[in-house]
Amino acid sequence: MEPSQVAIIGSGLIGRSWAMVFAAGGFKVKLYDVAQEQLTSALENIRKQMKELEESGFLKGTLSVEQQLALISICADLKAAVEGATFIQECTPENLELKKKIFGQLDLVVGDNVILSSSTSCLLPSKLFTGLKHVKQCIVSHPVNPPYFVPLVEIVPHPETDPSTIERTYALMKKIGQSPVKLNREIEGFVLNRLQYAVISEAWRLVGEGVMSPTDLDLVMSDGLGMRYAFIGPLETMHLNAEGISNYCKRYRDGMRLVLNTFGPVPEFSGEIEQKINQAMSEKIPSVPKVLDARRKWRDECLTGLAKLKKEMKSD
Repeated sequence: MEPSQVAIIGSGLIGRSWAMVFAAGGFKVKLYDVAQEQLTSALENIRKQMKELEESGFLKGTLSVEQQLALISICADLKAAVEGATFIQECTPENLELKKKIFGQLDLVVGDNVILSSSTSCLLPSKLFTGLKHVKQCIVSHPVNPPYFVPLVEIVPHPETDPSTIERTYALMKKIGQSPVKLNREIEGFVLNRLQYAVISEAWRLVGEGVMSPTDLDLVMSDGLGMRYAFIGPLETMHLNAEGISNYCKRYRDGMRLVLNTFGPVPEFSGEIEQKINQAMSEKIPSVPKVLDARRKWRDECLTGLAKLKKEMKSD
């Protein structure tokens, strides 16, 4: 049977990762960008990454590198790129006008059964898709960077998105090995970033108030909360740290409210605190491309190892 076909719009980091994820799932992928040289470079980057993943034993899927690469083709013509695709994943820079322009162009050339999906991390579907003829087929599928190593995908509907679009997108993400979650309605920041910003905000305040150094603050997460949250979420943590949620609330609600009422206002993320945190981070990891790239590679290797461990230990 011929593999199903998807189109990836944009060949940057996120676009390349999506291409790899879909190819690992056995899908034909057409990778689109405006410049042919950008596409050629992207394909070479994908080949290099896949080879490294194969050598380290972390290549996804049951197909070999060559089989997966054979599923990926490049195209600098938008109409030709989406021809035959049942799912289109947009991965252009986080610019509202640019994304609206792309979806406006796609709206003119797609059929009534194609899903139009965006990788946006913060733009609301109502800002992206309102007014499109195929708005019922539009959805946000927000991945976590890097999507190849972190499987979560937030599925965020437009108010007019058809329920079948949500279900088809959810099923597709499961099929390619991702871990989709559905938002019942759009909200600023979606869910992952709302949780992330809550943590960042309090971390910033704690450093700013001199409670803890930036490096120790990061350790609280990496060697404390993060180890727990890699396997279970905050609500299950509450459930297990007492005799269920209700018992946890009975024991700790007053203490939680006492602490939460001491939280300060939303930080400005600038000034002296920014300089203090930047200095600490730069001493640990100098802000030069070579060092940052090496650290990112180490991070991705850690995430790959963690994903493998989670798969081995998976339980419902």
